[in-house]
Amino acid sequence: MDTFKIDMDERSQVLIQAIPYIQKFAGQTIVIKYGGNAMIDEDLMEAVIEDMVLLQLVGINIILVHGGGPFIAETLEKIGKKSEFIEGLRVTDQETMDVVQMVLAGKINKRLVQYIEQIGGKALGLCGLDGNMLVAEKLQSDPDIGYVGKITEVHNNLLLDNIDKGYICVIATIANGTDKNVVYNINADIAAAEIAQSLNAVKLILMTDVLGVMEDPKDPSTLYNQIDIADIPKLKEEGIITGGMIPKLDCCVSAIENGVLNAHIIDGTKKHSILIELLTDTGIGTMIY
Repeated sequence: MDTFKIDMDERSQVLIQAIPYIQKFAGQTIVIKYGGNAMIDEDLMEAVIEDMVLLQLVGINIILVHGGGPFIAETLEKIGKKSEFIEGLRVTDQETMDVVQMVLAGKINKRLVQYIEQIGGKALGLCGLDGNMLVAEKLQSDPDIGYVGKITEVHNNLLLDNIDKGYICVIATIANGTDKNVVYNINADIAAAEIAQSLNAVKLILMTDVLGVMEDPKDPSTLYNQIDIADIPKLKEEGIITGGMIPKLDCCVSAIENGVLNAHIIDGTKKHSILIELLTDTGIGTMIY
């Protein structure tokens, strides 16, 4: 009986702690980028979807921007094509672009919509082509990496209309090309940041496979709970922010400099990490402000 009572007390405290955060974010828009290993594990996917539906039910507007690298790689392997990356970006020839469009805008996008609907949420599956939402030009690089785009415009009318109707908008990151009849593959972190800026979102959340920014990647106790964007250049110089974390932080800085209040880098492999970061005093990842 005592054990049960303690458990109930702890749960009630968590709920009470969430009240001011729910009040703060009600009616606001939060953009969440979702991808990586958290998409592969069914239990993790269910937890992510549950978090988003709960946030929607308490009046928070949710935009879900998703990648799908592991599923793209799996499909390419089935047709005998090897995935190749340069500086974290997928080399995308025309055949690969066809697969990217099919997997992202088809299989994964509709699967996420189905999950949300099955547990009582309202979802609408979209991609950057719908409503000309994302427009991009070819990303210039050496060596050339093919049909990878740099976003030049975000048209958010379709998103605003459906936010007002109570939908979670689920967005696959492919874009219309500025050149005729071309579709571009867009990095999901960059797309999420650009969409967050266009919507004046209160928060941008990037779900990753690590806890957040750590001084020592092998030591969770060195996690930075908060980082001022003014300190990021110094952290890069000191070698604390390196590798794949650099473009993620750059996305966060860009979003904040263009109107997003805060950005968060959190571990998507931890169940209910979104709720813990948003609705508790301690949080779980790194907040950039």
